[in-house]
Amino acid sequence: MILSPQTSESQPPAQPLIVHSSASRGMWCHKLHLQSRLLNLMKKGDIGQALHLSNFKSLFSLSIHWCHTSSKSVNCTWLQHEDHLELQYANAVMRFDYVWLRDHCRSASCYNSKTHQRSLDTASVDLCIKPKTIRLYESTLFFTWPDGHVTRYDLDWLVKNSYEGQKLKVIQPRILWNAKLYQQAQVPSVDFQSFLETNDELKKFLQNLLLYGIAFVENVPPTQEHTEKLAERISLIRETIYGRMWYFTSDFSRGDTAYTKLALDRHTDTTYFQEPCGIQVFHCLKHEGTGGRTLLVDGFYAAQQVLQKAPEEFELLSKVPLKHEYIENVGECHNHMIGIGPVLNIYPWNKELYLIRYNNYDRAVINTVPYDVVHRWYTAHRTLTTELRRPENELWVKLKPGKVLFIDNWRILHGRESFTGYRQLCGCYLTRDDVLNTARLLGLHA
Repeated sequence: MILSPQTSESQPPAQPLIVHSSASRGMWCHKLHLQSRLLNLMKKGDIGQALHLSNFKSLFSLSIHWCHTSSKSVNCTWLQHEDHLELQYANAVMRFDYVWLRDHCRSASCYNSKTHQRSLDTASVDLCIKPKTIRLYESTLFFTWPDGHVTRYDLDWLVKNSYEGQKLKVIQPRILWNAKLYQQAQVPSVDFQSFLETNDELKKFLQNLLLYGIAFVENVPPTQEHTEKLAERISLIRETIYGRMWYFTSDFSRGDTAYTKLALDRHTDTTYFQEPCGIQVFHCLKHEGTGGRTLLVDGFYAAQQVLQKAPEEFELLSKVPLKHEYIENVGECHNHMIGIGPVLNIYPWNKELYLIRYNNYDRAVINTVPYDVVHRWYTAHRTLTTELRRPENELWVKLKPGKVLFIDNWRILHGRESFTGYRQLCGCYLTRDDVLNTARLLGLHA
Protein backbone atom coordinates (compact mmCIF):
# COMPACT_ATOMS: atom_id res chain seq x y z
CA MET A 1 0.00 0.00 0.00
CA ILE A 2 1.29 3.46 -0.90
CA LEU A 3 0.93 5.72 2.11
CA SER A 4 1.56 9.02 0.38
CA PRO A 5 -0.01 10.54 -2.74
CA GLN A 6 1.81 9.93 -5.97
CA THR A 7 2.72 13.20 -7.59
CA SER A 8 3.95 14.45 -10.89
CA GLU A 9 4.42 17.67 -12.79
CA SER A 10 3.71 15.81 -16.04
CA GLN A 11 0.64 14.26 -17.56
CA PRO A 12 -0.35 10.69 -16.57
CA PRO A 13 0.82 7.73 -18.68
CA ALA A 14 -0.54 7.62 -22.23
CA GLN A 15 -2.40 4.35 -21.72
CA PRO A 16 -6.14 3.58 -21.74
CA LEU A 17 -7.77 5.82 -19.17
CA ILE A 18 -11.25 6.48 -17.94
CA VAL A 19 -11.94 10.16 -18.40
CA HIS A 20 -14.58 12.24 -16.69
CA SER A 21 -15.21 15.79 -17.87
CA SER A 22 -16.69 18.65 -15.89
CA ALA A 23 -19.96 18.46 -17.88
CA SER A 24 -21.34 15.99 -15.36
CA ARG A 25 -21.00 18.16 -12.28
CA GLY A 26 -24.04 18.21 -10.01
CA MET A 27 -25.75 15.07 -11.26
CA TRP A 28 -27.17 12.99 -8.43
CA CYS A 29 -27.79 9.27 -8.14
CA HIS A 30 -31.50 9.61 -7.32
CA LYS A 31 -32.11 10.91 -10.86
CA LEU A 32 -30.76 7.70 -12.29
CA HIS A 33 -33.18 5.85 -10.02
CA LEU A 34 -36.09 7.98 -11.33
CA GLN A 35 -35.14 7.20 -14.93
CA SER A 36 -35.12 3.49 -14.20
CA ARG A 37 -38.46 3.69 -12.41
CA LEU A 38 -40.01 5.68 -15.27
CA LEU A 39 -38.88 3.19 -17.89
CA ASN A 40 -40.31 0.29 -15.88
CA LEU A 41 -43.70 2.05 -15.59
CA MET A 42 -43.81 2.70 -19.32
CA LYS A 43 -42.93 -0.91 -20.10
CA LYS A 44 -45.89 -1.96 -17.96
CA GLY A 45 -48.15 0.46 -19.86
CA ASP A 46 -48.80 2.60 -16.77
CA ILE A 47 -48.41 5.90 -18.65
CA GLY A 48 -50.63 7.83 -16.22
CA GLN A 49 -48.41 7.01 -13.24
CA ALA A 50 -45.33 7.75 -15.28
CA LEU A 51 -46.59 11.22 -16.14
CA HIS A 52 -46.89 12.03 -12.46
CA LEU A 53 -43.21 11.53 -11.86
CA SER A 54 -41.46 14.81 -11.07
CA ASN A 55 -39.27 16.34 -13.79
CA PHE A 56 -40.72 13.96 -16.40
CA LYS A 57 -39.52 15.97 -19.39
CA SER A 58 -36.08 16.56 -18.04
CA LEU A 59 -35.30 12.99 -17.12
CA PHE A 60 -34.64 11.78 -20.66
CA SER A 61 -32.36 14.70 -21.36
CA LEU A 62 -30.20 13.89 -18.37
CA SER A 63 -26.79 12.42 -18.90
CA ILE A 64 -25.68 10.62 -15.74
CA HIS A 65 -21.91 10.78 -15.62
CA TRP A 66 -20.84 8.48 -12.83
CA CYS A 67 -17.42 7.22 -13.82
CA HIS A 68 -16.88 3.56 -13.13
CA THR A 69 -13.96 1.23 -13.45
CA SER A 70 -13.60 -2.36 -12.41
CA SER A 71 -10.61 -4.67 -12.55
CA LYS A 72 -8.95 -7.32 -10.45
CA SER A 73 -7.24 -4.66 -8.37
CA VAL A 74 -9.40 -1.54 -8.61
CA ASN A 75 -13.14 -0.97 -8.35
CA CYS A 76 -14.10 2.65 -7.88
CA THR A 77 -16.63 5.19 -9.11
CA TRP A 78 -16.69 8.93 -8.81
CA LEU A 79 -18.96 11.86 -9.53
CA GLN A 80 -18.01 15.49 -10.01
CA HIS A 81 -20.24 17.97 -8.21
CA GLU A 82 -20.01 21.73 -8.53
CA ASP A 83 -17.63 22.12 -5.59
CA HIS A 84 -16.44 18.65 -4.65
CA LEU A 85 -15.63 15.14 -5.82
CA GLU A 86 -17.70 12.22 -4.56
CA LEU A 87 -15.68 9.02 -4.62
CA GLN A 88 -16.75 5.44 -3.94
CA TYR A 89 -13.90 3.05 -3.27
CA ALA A 90 -12.98 0.32 -0.76
CA ASN A 91 -16.53 0.15 0.60
CA ALA A 92 -16.45 3.84 1.48
CA VAL A 93 -18.17 6.94 0.14
CA MET A 94 -15.86 9.95 0.38
CA ARG A 95 -16.26 13.63 -0.47
CA PHE A 96 -13.31 15.87 -1.26
CA ASP A 97 -13.53 19.61 -1.75
CA TYR A 98 -11.62 20.68 -4.86
CA VAL A 99 -9.64 23.26 -2.87
CA TRP A 100 -8.58 20.46 -0.50
CA LEU A 101 -7.49 18.32 -3.44
CA ARG A 102 -5.41 21.14 -4.89
CA ASP A 103 -3.97 22.15 -1.49
CA HIS A 104 -2.73 18.63 -0.66
CA CYS A 105 -0.87 18.10 -3.91
CA ARG A 106 2.50 16.48 -3.28
CA SER A 107 4.20 17.40 -6.52
CA ALA A 108 7.73 18.78 -6.27
CA SER A 109 6.53 22.37 -6.72
CA CYS A 110 3.86 22.04 -4.00
CA TYR A 111 5.50 19.90 -1.34
CA ASN A 112 9.03 19.34 -0.09
CA SER A 113 9.32 15.59 0.39
CA LYS A 114 12.65 15.95 2.21
CA THR A 115 11.37 18.28 4.92
CA HIS A 116 7.78 16.96 4.77
CA GLN A 117 6.52 20.53 4.51
CA ARG A 118 4.05 22.23 2.18
CA SER A 119 5.54 24.64 -0.36
CA LEU A 120 2.26 25.66 -1.95
CA ASP A 121 0.80 28.95 -0.73
CA THR A 122 -2.69 27.82 0.25
CA ALA A 123 -4.00 31.39 0.14
CA SER A 124 -3.12 31.53 -3.57
CA VAL A 125 -5.48 28.68 -4.50
CA ASP A 126 -8.70 29.84 -6.19
CA LEU A 127 -11.52 28.96 -3.78
CA CYS A 128 -13.72 28.18 -6.80
CA ILE A 129 -11.15 25.93 -8.46
CA LYS A 130 -12.40 22.90 -10.39
CA PRO A 131 -10.38 20.25 -12.22
CA LYS A 132 -10.55 20.25 -16.02
CA THR A 133 -10.30 16.47 -16.10
CA ILE A 134 -10.03 13.55 -13.72
CA ARG A 135 -8.34 10.41 -14.97
CA LEU A 136 -7.72 7.02 -13.44
CA TYR A 137 -4.71 4.86 -14.18
CA GLU A 138 -4.39 1.64 -12.22
CA SER A 139 -4.95 2.81 -8.61
CA THR A 140 -4.09 6.48 -9.09
CA LEU A 141 -6.39 9.42 -9.78
CA PHE A 142 -4.94 12.25 -11.87
CA PHE A 143 -6.39 15.76 -11.59
CA THR A 144 -5.56 18.30 -14.27
CA TRP A 145 -6.25 21.86 -13.09
CA PRO A 146 -7.17 24.87 -15.23
CA ASP A 147 -3.54 26.09 -15.32
CA GLY A 148 -2.35 22.69 -16.56
CA HIS A 149 -0.88 21.55 -13.23
CA VAL A 150 -1.36 17.83 -12.54
CA THR A 151 -1.96 16.35 -9.10
CA ARG A 152 -2.13 12.62 -8.55
CA TYR A 153 -3.46 10.68 -5.58
CA ASP A 154 -3.23 7.02 -4.73
CA LEU A 155 -6.73 5.76 -3.92
CA ASP A 156 -5.63 4.14 -0.66
CA TRP A 157 -4.10 7.45 0.46
CA LEU A 158 -7.44 9.16 -0.13
CA VAL A 159 -9.22 6.51 1.93
CA LYS A 160 -6.74 6.91 4.76
CA ASN A 161 -6.99 10.70 4.80
CA SER A 162 -10.66 11.30 4.02
CA TYR A 163 -12.97 12.80 6.62
CA GLU A 164 -15.10 9.66 6.47
CA GLY A 165 -12.01 7.56 7.13
CA GLN A 166 -10.96 9.70 10.07
CA LYS A 167 -14.41 9.38 11.64
CA LEU A 168 -13.79 5.65 11.95
CA LYS A 169 -10.14 5.92 12.97
CA VAL A 170 -8.99 5.84 16.59
CA ILE A 171 -6.19 8.30 17.23
CA GLN A 172 -4.96 6.53 20.37
CA PRO A 173 -5.79 2.82 20.88
CA ARG A 174 -6.54 2.08 24.52
CA ILE A 175 -7.67 -0.68 26.82
CA LEU A 176 -10.20 0.69 29.30
CA TRP A 177 -10.19 -0.94 32.71
CA ASN A 178 -11.59 -1.21 36.18
CA ALA A 179 -9.61 -2.81 39.01
CA LYS A 180 -10.59 -6.38 38.13
CA LEU A 181 -9.84 -5.98 34.42
CA TYR A 182 -6.42 -4.48 35.10
CA GLN A 183 -5.48 -7.19 37.59
CA GLN A 184 -6.61 -9.92 35.20
CA ALA A 185 -4.45 -8.43 32.45
CA GLN A 186 -1.35 -9.03 34.62
CA VAL A 187 0.52 -6.17 33.00
CA PRO A 188 4.21 -6.74 33.77
CA SER A 189 6.55 -4.14 35.21
CA VAL A 190 9.84 -3.36 33.46
CA ASP A 191 13.26 -3.70 35.09
CA PHE A 192 15.19 -0.46 35.57
CA GLN A 193 18.44 -1.59 33.97
CA SER A 194 16.70 -3.18 30.99
CA PHE A 195 14.60 -0.04 30.61
CA LEU A 196 17.75 2.05 30.29
CA GLU A 197 19.74 -0.32 28.09
CA THR A 198 17.33 -1.95 25.60
CA ASN A 199 14.79 -0.52 23.22
CA ASP A 200 12.71 -3.69 23.47
CA GLU A 201 12.03 -3.12 27.16
CA LEU A 202 11.45 0.58 26.58
CA LYS A 203 8.96 -0.25 23.84
CA LYS A 204 7.17 -2.74 26.10
CA PHE A 205 6.94 -0.11 28.83
CA LEU A 206 5.58 2.56 26.48
CA GLN A 207 3.04 0.13 25.02
CA ASN A 208 1.71 -0.52 28.52
CA LEU A 209 1.55 3.22 29.23
CA LEU A 210 -0.30 3.94 25.98
CA LEU A 211 -2.82 1.13 26.40
CA TYR A 212 -3.54 1.34 30.13
CA GLY A 213 -2.49 4.87 31.08
CA ILE A 214 -0.17 3.57 33.83
CA ALA A 215 3.13 1.68 33.82
CA PHE A 216 5.70 0.63 36.41
CA VAL A 217 9.47 0.33 36.50
CA GLU A 218 10.99 -1.84 39.26
CA ASN A 219 14.42 -1.98 40.94
CA VAL A 220 15.10 1.74 40.63
CA PRO A 221 17.67 3.01 43.16
CA PRO A 222 15.61 5.17 45.57
CA THR A 223 17.19 8.52 44.78
CA GLN A 224 16.02 11.61 43.00
CA GLU A 225 18.98 11.37 40.59
CA HIS A 226 18.07 7.86 39.41
CA THR A 227 14.41 8.82 39.08
CA GLU A 228 15.45 11.76 36.91
CA LYS A 229 17.62 9.50 34.75
CA LEU A 230 14.71 7.14 34.33
CA ALA A 231 12.36 9.92 33.22
CA GLU A 232 14.84 11.36 30.76
CA ARG A 233 15.01 8.03 28.95
CA ILE A 234 11.65 8.75 27.31
CA SER A 235 11.07 12.48 27.45
CA LEU A 236 12.18 15.97 28.27
CA ILE A 237 11.20 16.85 31.83
CA ARG A 238 8.64 19.64 31.92
CA GLU A 239 9.65 22.48 34.20
CA THR A 240 6.67 24.05 35.97
CA ILE A 241 6.03 26.34 38.94
CA TYR A 242 7.05 23.35 41.07
CA GLY A 243 10.45 23.17 39.43
CA ARG A 244 11.95 20.52 37.21
CA MET A 245 12.16 17.58 39.63
CA TRP A 246 9.99 17.95 42.70
CA TYR A 247 10.74 16.48 46.08
CA PHE A 248 8.55 16.78 49.13
CA THR A 249 7.53 15.44 52.51
CA SER A 250 4.37 16.12 54.51
CA ASP A 251 5.38 19.59 55.69
CA PHE A 252 2.75 21.69 53.86
CA SER A 253 5.65 23.62 52.38
CA ARG A 254 3.71 24.72 49.29
CA GLY A 255 0.29 25.41 50.82
CA ASP A 256 -1.30 22.51 48.94
CA THR A 257 -3.35 19.58 50.23
CA ALA A 258 -0.98 17.19 48.47
CA TYR A 259 1.75 18.14 50.96
CA THR A 260 -0.25 16.98 54.01
CA LYS A 261 -0.85 13.53 55.50
CA LEU A 262 -4.54 13.73 54.68
CA ALA A 263 -6.34 11.46 52.25
CA LEU A 264 -6.66 12.82 48.72
CA ASP A 265 -9.71 12.09 46.58
CA ARG A 266 -9.23 11.04 42.96
CA HIS A 267 -8.20 13.87 40.66
CA THR A 268 -6.03 14.86 37.72
CA ASP A 269 -3.13 17.27 38.21
CA THR A 270 -2.54 20.79 36.88
CA THR A 271 -6.13 21.31 35.74
CA TYR A 272 -5.32 24.99 36.32
CA PHE A 273 -2.81 24.94 33.45
CA GLN A 274 -4.13 25.85 30.01
CA GLU A 275 -2.45 22.61 28.92
CA PRO A 276 -2.44 20.15 31.83
CA CYS A 277 0.78 18.18 32.24
CA GLY A 278 0.75 15.02 30.17
CA ILE A 279 2.65 12.37 32.14
CA GLN A 280 3.36 12.28 35.87
CA VAL A 281 6.14 10.31 37.55
CA PHE A 282 5.96 9.16 41.20
CA HIS A 283 8.71 7.52 43.26
CA CYS A 284 8.31 6.92 47.00
CA LEU A 285 11.85 7.15 48.35
CA LYS A 286 11.03 6.42 51.97
CA HIS A 287 8.03 5.79 54.21
CA GLU A 288 8.35 5.07 57.91
CA GLY A 289 4.73 4.65 58.96
CA THR A 290 1.37 3.22 57.88
CA GLY A 291 -1.17 3.92 55.15
CA GLY A 292 -0.45 6.10 52.13
CA ARG A 293 -1.56 3.70 49.43
CA THR A 294 -2.00 5.28 46.00
CA LEU A 295 -5.43 5.22 44.34
CA LEU A 296 -5.69 4.93 40.55
CA VAL A 297 -8.90 5.20 38.50
CA ASP A 298 -9.27 4.99 34.73
CA GLY A 299 -11.17 8.19 33.98
CA PHE A 300 -11.87 7.10 30.42
CA TYR A 301 -13.49 3.88 31.63
CA ALA A 302 -15.78 5.90 33.93
CA ALA A 303 -16.58 8.37 31.15
CA GLN A 304 -17.44 5.48 28.84
CA GLN A 305 -19.98 4.28 31.40
CA VAL A 306 -21.53 7.76 31.42
CA LEU A 307 -21.66 7.77 27.61
CA GLN A 308 -23.51 4.46 27.60
CA LYS A 309 -25.93 5.30 30.42
CA ALA A 310 -26.51 9.02 29.90
CA PRO A 311 -25.15 10.22 26.53
CA GLU A 312 -26.74 13.66 26.88
CA GLU A 313 -24.82 14.17 30.14
CA PHE A 314 -21.57 13.04 28.50
CA GLU A 315 -22.16 15.60 25.77
CA LEU A 316 -22.80 18.36 28.30
CA LEU A 317 -19.57 17.57 30.17
CA SER A 318 -17.70 17.77 26.86
CA LYS A 319 -19.08 21.18 25.93
CA VAL A 320 -19.29 23.33 29.08
CA PRO A 321 -15.97 25.11 29.83
CA LEU A 322 -14.94 25.48 33.47
CA LYS A 323 -12.22 27.41 35.25
CA HIS A 324 -9.70 25.71 37.53
CA GLU A 325 -7.50 27.90 39.69
CA TYR A 326 -4.32 27.68 41.76
CA ILE A 327 -3.41 30.55 44.10
CA GLU A 328 -0.20 30.34 46.09
CA ASN A 329 1.35 32.88 48.45
CA VAL A 330 3.78 30.93 50.63
CA GLY A 331 7.28 32.22 51.31
CA GLU A 332 8.85 33.19 48.02
CA CYS A 333 6.30 31.26 45.95
CA HIS A 334 3.68 33.53 44.43
CA ASN A 335 1.50 32.03 41.69
CA HIS A 336 -1.95 32.52 40.28
CA MET A 337 -2.77 29.96 37.59
CA ILE A 338 -6.08 29.61 35.73
CA GLY A 339 -6.92 26.88 33.23
CA ILE A 340 -10.16 26.76 31.25
CA GLY A 341 -11.71 23.76 29.55
CA PRO A 342 -14.50 21.18 29.77
CA VAL A 343 -14.28 18.17 32.07
CA LEU A 344 -14.29 15.83 29.07
CA ASN A 345 -12.32 16.82 25.97
CA ILE A 346 -13.13 15.03 22.72
CA TYR A 347 -11.99 15.19 19.10
CA PRO A 348 -14.93 16.75 17.21
CA TRP A 349 -14.69 14.51 14.14
CA ASN A 350 -14.81 11.07 15.81
CA LYS A 351 -15.95 11.93 19.37
CA GLU A 352 -12.90 10.17 20.83
CA LEU A 353 -12.11 11.23 24.39
CA TYR A 354 -8.52 12.41 24.76
CA LEU A 355 -8.38 14.40 28.02
CA ILE A 356 -10.28 14.47 31.30
CA ARG A 357 -9.92 17.56 33.49
CA TYR A 358 -11.29 16.55 36.90
CA ASN A 359 -10.20 18.12 40.18
CA ASN A 360 -12.79 19.14 42.71
CA TYR A 361 -10.11 20.76 44.89
CA ASP A 362 -9.02 23.24 42.24
CA ARG A 363 -12.29 23.92 40.43
CA ALA A 364 -12.91 27.67 40.52
CA VAL A 365 -16.20 29.55 40.72
CA ILE A 366 -18.59 28.26 38.07
CA ASN A 367 -19.46 31.42 36.18
CA THR A 368 -19.03 30.23 32.60
CA VAL A 369 -22.28 28.26 32.56
CA PRO A 370 -25.63 29.85 31.59
CA TYR A 371 -28.28 29.78 34.29
CA ASP A 372 -30.49 27.28 32.47
CA VAL A 373 -27.55 24.87 32.14
CA VAL A 374 -26.15 25.02 35.68
CA HIS A 375 -28.41 22.43 37.27
CA ARG A 376 -28.05 20.03 34.33
CA TRP A 377 -24.27 20.37 34.56
CA TYR A 378 -24.32 19.49 38.27
CA THR A 379 -26.44 16.43 37.46
CA ALA A 380 -23.98 15.34 34.77
CA HIS A 381 -21.01 15.96 37.07
CA ARG A 382 -22.66 13.86 39.78
CA THR A 383 -23.18 11.02 37.30
CA LEU A 384 -19.49 11.04 36.34
CA THR A 385 -18.39 11.32 39.98
CA THR A 386 -20.55 8.32 40.87
CA GLU A 387 -18.78 6.26 38.22
CA LEU A 388 -15.34 7.47 39.31
CA ARG A 389 -16.09 6.51 42.92
CA ARG A 390 -17.40 3.02 42.31
CA PRO A 391 -15.27 0.68 44.47
CA GLU A 392 -14.86 -1.75 41.57
CA ASN A 393 -13.13 1.01 39.58
CA GLU A 394 -10.50 1.69 42.26
CA LEU A 395 -7.04 0.21 41.86
CA TRP A 396 -4.99 0.58 45.05
CA VAL A 397 -1.19 0.36 44.84
CA LYS A 398 1.38 0.59 47.61
CA LEU A 399 4.30 2.62 46.32
CA LYS A 400 7.63 1.62 47.85
CA PRO A 401 11.28 2.55 47.31
CA GLY A 402 12.48 1.19 43.97
CA LYS A 403 9.04 1.10 42.30
CA VAL A 404 8.37 4.07 40.00
CA LEU A 405 4.89 4.79 38.68
CA PHE A 406 4.18 6.64 35.42
CA ILE A 407 0.66 8.06 35.04
CA ASP A 408 -1.09 9.46 31.97
CA ASN A 409 -2.43 12.60 33.62
CA TRP A 410 -4.84 13.23 30.72
CA ARG A 411 -6.62 9.96 31.49
CA ILE A 412 -5.88 8.46 34.91
CA LEU A 413 -7.09 10.00 38.15
CA HIS A 414 -4.94 9.45 41.21
CA GLY A 415 -5.37 9.94 44.93
CA ARG A 416 -4.14 8.44 48.19
CA GLU A 417 -5.27 7.27 51.58
CA SER A 418 -4.13 9.11 54.69
CA PHE A 419 -0.88 8.00 56.28
CA THR A 420 1.24 8.25 59.39
CA GLY A 421 4.96 8.71 59.84
CA TYR A 422 7.65 10.17 57.64
CA ARG A 423 7.14 9.91 53.86
CA GLN A 424 9.42 11.16 51.09
CA LEU A 425 8.34 11.36 47.45
CA CYS A 426 10.01 12.68 44.35
CA GLY A 427 8.85 12.94 40.79
CA CYS A 428 8.30 15.16 37.81
CA TYR A 429 6.06 15.95 34.87
CA LEU A 430 6.97 14.89 31.35
CA THR A 431 6.10 16.64 28.13
CA ARG A 432 3.42 14.56 26.46
CA ASP A 433 4.63 15.31 22.94
CA ASP A 434 8.07 13.90 23.69
CA VAL A 435 6.70 10.70 25.21
CA LEU A 436 4.51 10.11 22.15
CA ASN A 437 7.42 10.99 19.88
CA THR A 438 9.58 8.30 21.53
CA ALA A 439 6.77 5.78 21.16
CA ARG A 440 6.31 6.53 17.44
CA LEU A 441 10.05 6.26 16.79
CA LEU A 442 9.88 2.75 18.30
CA GLY A 443 7.08 1.81 15.90
CA LEU A 444 4.12 2.19 18.25
CA HIS A 445 0.74 3.68 17.34
CA ALA A 446 0.69 6.92 19.34
